[in-house]
This record gives sequence, structure tokens and C-alpha cells, in this order.
Amino acid sequence: MIMDAGQRFDPELPDETRSTSRTDISSVNQHPPCFLNLLLAVQVFVQCSLLILVLGVLQQHLLLQDGERERLLCSMLFYSGLSTLIQSCLGTCLPLVQAPSLEILIPAIVLTAQIVTEPACRGHCEESEEDILPRANPVRELQGMTVMVGMVQLVLGVTGLSGVVLRHCGPLVIAPLLCLLGFSIYREAALLCSDHWAIAALTVILLVFLSQHLRSYMLPACLSMPQLPVCRMLSVLLPLMSVWALCEVLESFGVLRLRSVSELLPALKTSNTSLPVPLRSDLTSFTVPWLSLPLAAEAGLPLLSVRGMAAGVVAALSSSVSSVGMYVLTARLLGVPPPPAAACNRGLGAQGLGSVVAGLMGAPLGLSSSVPNTCTLGLSQSGSRWTVQLTAILGLALGVSPRLTQVITSVPLAIYGAVLSVTYTIAVATGVRYFQFTHIDSGRNIFNIGLAVFMSLVLPHWFRMQTLFIDTGMVSVDVLLHSLLTSPVLLVGILAFLLDNTVSGSSSERGLDSAEMEKTGWTSVDSGPGYHREVVLIYESPYLLRRLWHLPWFRTTPFSACRITDDGDIL
Repeated sequence: MIMDAGQRFDPELPDETRSTSRTDISSVNQHPPCFLNLLLAVQVFVQCSLLILVLGVLQQHLLLQDGERERLLCSMLFYSGLSTLIQSCLGTCLPLVQAPSLEILIPAIVLTAQIVTEPACRGHCEESEEDILPRANPVRELQGMTVMVGMVQLVLGVTGLSGVVLRHCGPLVIAPLLCLLGFSIYREAALLCSDHWAIAALTVILLVFLSQHLRSYMLPACLSMPQLPVCRMLSVLLPLMSVWALCEVLESFGVLRLRSVSELLPALKTSNTSLPVPLRSDLTSFTVPWLSLPLAAEAGLPLLSVRGMAAGVVAALSSSVSSVGMYVLTARLLGVPPPPAAACNRGLGAQGLGSVVAGLMGAPLGLSSSVPNTCTLGLSQSGSRWTVQLTAILGLALGVSPRLTQVITSVPLAIYGAVLSVTYTIAVATGVRYFQFTHIDSGRNIFNIGLAVFMSLVLPHWFRMQTLFIDTGMVSVDVLLHSLLTSPVLLVGILAFLLDNTVSGSSSERGLDSAEMEKTGWTSVDSGPGYHREVVLIYESPYLLRRLWHLPWFRTTPFSACRITDDGDIL
């Protein structure tokens, strides 16, 4: 069910009233019109802002050669599409897009910095030793880290550990998490917008105008088309395509010159090493193939090192915290009941499965629920599962064609920065909205919120500048601690969880009062058959998977953590 931004799911509302309060926008389980569904899928697909940024950072740290850049982008698109299909069919069944995220990129940067700066052998190396001990392959170690990310996520989902933790997470945990998810991108968004601030400002103005000022505009009835708020539903695609076309015209006349991510990254000053920054690749100097399958044979099999496993554990925990926040945010933006613990367990399990497959087949980074695509639901108010599945098919198709993926890299970076600047505000605003369920004037809550958010911003900033501060003598421990202390999302999740569950406070003060939470739709407390029907309709597993859960071997732990029982809870 899709509801307007001001509405919320109320389990006590009669079915007749709820049916009349629905908008005519496609719901999670409904099929939008074919042409509109294709446009919505393209809108989701073109939001590859973080993919471009991730690719630029990897290009800087790995010193990629001509052709490797396109191969990595194809690999990211292909396995993002595959993992998105797994998530929408076997995971939470919410319209979530899976893609590499900053939460996984941060440990990857720490790992590659250790790999690139480490000598082939320690101390004095004889010539024979240099032949025996070649320098480690950073791409293979990143693949091993990706496999480790998937394995940890699988364990968290299949064993039900994530569901156990969720039962102790209230508004004072989710609110700081969503706020920091939104704030964590401001430096990267400013970096992309700095390519051309006028283009970024124009894109932001169009996004705001279409999504807010024209949000209720319907197509004229004379067009014989469904009466839908097209401007709001396509509020990201229309500005992006319009400004992109304008930039192409200006570039053709020589008025505009745009830069690549590699040329912008030195201004960010986040590198852990003093590596030289490669110049912008000349795509005309080599031939990019039309068809190339993203297989492991091109990069080699994953290399599971101890330091790679340490970085993978931190990346898995950080991406899991971010993904669970996206599950809650998606449900809130679409006006559906919050996901039960079983759906969150399946979601992390499906996400882990996608990361394991991606790592084994050559992908350098693991996968997480995409924050910008989730926040776009707050602008378009359209979240059909079929749209996301069509987006995944587009990703699979373009993921085997390096030549076609160049279309994505040709979008001006300022447009991507503008899209990030607008979409991430939805996460911040939704996080602030959760404070209304708590006693916000309580001194306990004020201290907990302030400490969790402030320390999660200060610590990563300081440790990024002091890269040599952590030196325990064990590389794997250094990678683990540095990755942990530079991951703001993981830090805010840990701090908010510990403070909320260890500092004494009443249930109403923490926002955990059952009557209030049932009213606001925060928790999946059983609220009658109507509420449970809504939960099952959205989050229940496919038929074949439900039959599998009921087999004798699968009715016991850990697989029972992924099944919804008759009361909407896990077994």
C-alpha cells in the first residue's frame, strides 16, 4: 500500500476507510502501467551516484588501467542487479536496490592502503625472496573481503541474530542512525557538485519544483492515460535527463568542460596514502568491447587474507546496520507496517548470499541496500516491487556490456551530486521524525542522542587524519580498528544501542510504550487480523520458499528465524 507522505499505517483503521485513503500510485504488490513502470525502472537505475563515486575512489587507490575501470563498473552493475533480484524475491520483498555503499567502501580503502604501501617482504629482501614473495594483488584481496562480508551477513540473517538485536532497538536507536546516514554523504555530495555548481543548483531547483510544487499535478484527461501524479513520480528522472541534455549541448559548443571523479578526489583529502592520482582516462585510446561477462577468470579467484577478513567483518556489520535502517525507512516512506524480525533476517541473508556470489565471481566490493534509491521513495511515493525487479534486469543487461556502461559515466558529476544532496535529506528528516515518539525533553534522551551523533562524527574525522595513530604491530588488528573507528554508521549504531539499553529510563521515555508504538506503527505488535494480513501480504516468502521452511529439517533453528508465524512473529 502506498500512502501519502502525511499518512501512516494504522492497524485499527477499518478496511473501508483505509481503502479510500489510498492514493492511486502503484503499491508494493501491484503492477504499474507498463510504460510508467519502465520509466520508473530507468529512474531507479540512473541513480548510480554512489557507484560512480566508489569507482572513482577505487580507481585512485588501485591505479586502474584502461579497460579495468569499465570492467569493474560492469561487475558492480551485474551483481547489483543479481542481488536485487534475490532480495526482492527471497529477502524482505520490499522495493530495495542492492549496490556497493560507503559503509563497505571505507574498510576497503583501509585494506587497499595497507596492501599498496606494504613491501613484498619485511626487512632486507634477497633477490630470491622477492621472486618468492610478490606484492599482494589488491583486487583479489578485495574479492576475499567481499566473500567475508557475505558470509557474516548470512550468519546474521540465517541465525536470527539481527532479529534479536532489533527487538531492543527503539526510536532512540533508529533516529540517530537515519540522521547520520543522511549526514554521512555531505562531503561526497559537495565534491560531486563542485564539478559545476550552476548545473548542480539547476538540478536541485528542478528536483524540488517537480517533487514538491507539482506533486499533485495530473496528466490531462484528454491524453487517455491513467490519472497519476507523473511529476512527483518522475521527479528525479525528468530533471536528470533535462540537465544532462543541456550539458551535452553546452559541451558540443565548447562552453562547458566537465571533470572526472579522479580529478575531483584530491580535494576530498580522504586518502590514507600519498598515492599519485591518475589522470582522466582517454576512452578513445582503446577499444571497449560490446560484450564481456563479469567472471572471476578475468581478475582471479578471491584471496582470503587475515587482514581482508578483518576488514570484511567491519564492512559486514556496518552494511548490515545501514540495511536494517533502510528496511525501516522504506516501510515508513511507503506507509506499510514495519518489517518483522523474520523479514529482516531474510533480508540480511539474501544480501549476504548476493555478496558471496559477487565476491566469488570477481566483484571487488560487497552489496548493501542503496540509501539514495530508498530515499527516492520519499520523493516519488512510488515503490512497486515489479519496478525494482525490472531495474535489476536492466542492471544485468548493462552489466555484460562495457560499451553501454559508458553511458552512465557520461552523466555530469554535478547532476549526481545534486541528486545525492536532495535524496539523502529524506533519511535525515525521517530520522528526526522518530524523535516525536520519545520524551524528547528528557535529559537522558538529550545526552544519549547528542553523544552518539557527535562522537560518530568526530572519531572518524580524527582517525582519517591520523592514519598512523593505530599501530599495534599486527596488520589485521590495525585494519580492524581503523575500519571500525572510521565507519560513522557503525559507530552511531553501536553507541545509540548501548546508551539506550544501558542508561536507565522508562518505556514511555524511550518511546517503547506498547500502546504508543502500536498507534504509530513502529513495532510489529499483534494488532488483530487486519494488521497481520498486511504484514503477510508484504513480507511473506514466496510459495516455494514457504514450503521449504515447513520441511522437518528446516523447522528448527537457524532456519526458523526466517519464517513468519500466524501471529506475525518469528518462530
